[in-house]
Amino acid sequence: MRAGFIAQEVKIGIKRNFTMTLAVMTTVAISLTLLGIGLLANSQVRVMKDYWYDKIEVSVFLCGNLSESSSCASGAVTAAQRTSIQSDLQALPVVQNVFYESQDQAYQHFQENFKGSAIAQNVTPDQLPESFRVKLKDPTQFAVVQSAFSGRPGVDTVQDQRAILDKFFKLLDVLRNGALLIGLASVLTALLLISNTLRIAAFNRRRETGVMKLVGASSFSIQLPFLIEGIFSAFVGWGISTGLLSLFKLLIDSKVAPLLSFTRFFTWSDVWVGSAELLAVGLLLSAAASFFTLRKHLKV
Repeated sequence: MRAGFIAQEVKIGIKRNFTMTLAVMTTVAISLTLLGIGLLANSQVRVMKDYWYDKIEVSVFLCGNLSESSSCASGAVTAAQRTSIQSDLQALPVVQNVFYESQDQAYQHFQENFKGSAIAQNVTPDQLPESFRVKLKDPTQFAVVQSAFSGRPGVDTVQDQRAILDKFFKLLDVLRNGALLIGLASVLTALLLISNTLRIAAFNRRRETGVMKLVGASSFSIQLPFLIEGIFSAFVGWGISTGLLSLFKLLIDSKVAPLLSFTRFFTWSDVWVGSAELLAVGLLLSAAASFFTLRKHLKV
């Protein structure tokens, strides 16, 4: 079959159903964009987990004058207790590094983290405990440190940063799954709209397809112009969705990242990989809708 004839048939089909074709392009663009946001949300969760889990520390807070735990009944930690705790921490096989933070250092870090906040003006160095910051070889081995030092004289509390992050990442997982579900629901809507558009196009051109069948044209050659129309609509929708996701990434880099400098965000590589996945979804969506719709409605 000549390429010129196919192109002419595709052009005629788009003209006859321009409004429906435009609706398909718009729906596909919105659907793929929503699905793309879900994919980028998944990438963001992965990036943040890699970034933060690599920085996770176990904090062993030592007894101070204001400590109320039973292990601090004798008062603030002594120099001998501090030295013993540090030695025992460094001797644990699961420990990679141990850093000591004095009350003055804790106060400086607190002031840096809450600079400009009213709470920073109401805190004094003696209110912040000294501690050991413990970097583990495997962040999941927190229980080893906890069982060895919780309740030990001179130790107020043992805190695992991973427990705090896990709650945060569970929330992010819920938001990510919600975005993916919305995207998949939108893709299903686009699938139905493509099928309906092709059904209308097949009905409007039933005489032409009947003549082509009578003169010996194969079913594939009859269906090909309709298939190309669907793929063309999906491809345009994908192009729009990729542009919107690129704009989303630019907004993240220019507006959000400078405000949240304490973490990392998904990269342009994630955008392009997501775009490629969306293209595959769009083409598969169009091909599936075209195949099942045309096989039923182009029987002559």
